[in-house]
Amino acid sequence: MGSTASGKSGTWRNWGGNVTVRPAREVTPASVDELAAAVREAAEDGLKVKAVGSGHSFTSIAATDGVSIRPQLLTGIRNIDRQAMTVTVESGTPLKRLNMALAREGLSLTNMGDIMEQTVSGATSTGTHGTGRESASLAAQIKALELVTADGSVLTCSEKDNLEVFAAARVGLGALGIVTAITFAVEPLFLLAAREEPMPLDRVLAEFDQLRTENEHFEFYWFPHTGNTNTKRNNRSAGPAQPVSQLAGWFEDEFLSNGVFHAAQLLGRAAPAVVPTIARISSTALSARSYTDIPYKVFTSPRRVRFVEMEYAVPREALVDTLRELRAMVERSGLRVNFPVEVRTAPADDIALSTASARDSAYVAVHMFRGTPYQAYFTAAERIFTAHEGRPHWGKVHTRDAEYFAEVYPRFGEFTALRDRLDPDRLFQNDYLRRVLGQ
Repeated sequence: MGSTASGKSGTWRNWGGNVTVRPAREVTPASVDELAAAVREAAEDGLKVKAVGSGHSFTSIAATDGVSIRPQLLTGIRNIDRQAMTVTVESGTPLKRLNMALAREGLSLTNMGDIMEQTVSGATSTGTHGTGRESASLAAQIKALELVTADGSVLTCSEKDNLEVFAAARVGLGALGIVTAITFAVEPLFLLAAREEPMPLDRVLAEFDQLRTENEHFEFYWFPHTGNTNTKRNNRSAGPAQPVSQLAGWFEDEFLSNGVFHAAQLLGRAAPAVVPTIARISSTALSARSYTDIPYKVFTSPRRVRFVEMEYAVPREALVDTLRELRAMVERSGLRVNFPVEVRTAPADDIALSTASARDSAYVAVHMFRGTPYQAYFTAAERIFTAHEGRPHWGKVHTRDAEYFAEVYPRFGEFTALRDRLDPDRLFQNDYLRRVLGQ
């Protein structure tokens, strides 16, 4: 997918195209020992170190002008433990490969996000999540972690060992060390019945609590400039499997969601005045559909249309107000928003810097087509999110800093204290971490 797109002469670009950097050197270790040696060497040479996965973050969280560690040789499943129902996987493994390998073994993760191009360590370190009543984030499914710390030693942590590291490192932002392996909880492969159907936004907001509690996984997309949404409910099913037919799948996912959608984005970027019309047409063109399949085929979908994204987690009870304010802002502003707003939920978890840390959360994501000016829209949206003490996704566009995070994360100080202990010389520092974690 070209997501690890390296340009000429060692220039690295992220997937969204909004971050470009030229590291002093790139290292592609083939083992944990080689990675540890690269970390020690960088420290001796006075260079900072960052690991970079598939570049799916829209922030510069993985950017460095020092040593850039590429994990593409650190891939594959190390171990499946059918007693404990866990899988241990190398950090550079793409989620797509993990999902496919698990399915062949008759296993699955409980929940996942909607994109599977990322590496397991990149996805978990930034708090990637799906939607769920009982489970949402990938990091919350971690049972153990292995990481190389600033002194080049290998540290393992779990609920039993190094608990204070485990509490923080599952969403570690790359600040505590370089993750080399992750042990996830898995379960026997199951089927999910998906029901997608259009619904007026007012009805979704009125019935939101009910829709969330009645379904294991509920999410919806609202089309700005319209009162229309598309809702998606995923619930476990006894079967039989009824996958989307290849033709329908191609039409819905490739042609409509990627092909026609891309054309509509190009048109909207060239002629913003037509955006509300496009939104009305595309939001009414959707029809209801139901299908039943194994989890990763239901949870995930290809994203070929490149975009830039901001996403905030607000307290779940603030969701309806947040969306009403967002809708009023778009109507007032004269902005032309050509991309649906995505809404998902997560239960509270016990990870220090997880966006759902200690509070039931709802996620609101705003997107703009790559190359379209997004600052005015994102700035106005961010004002609404922060008024509700929103917490931005670590891998998506935001302007918050350490001072703000100290207020919205009760365990922020615990994380920074651990970082002081594990990386006192800030070997894993970059501009982004300097801003979000402070000095």
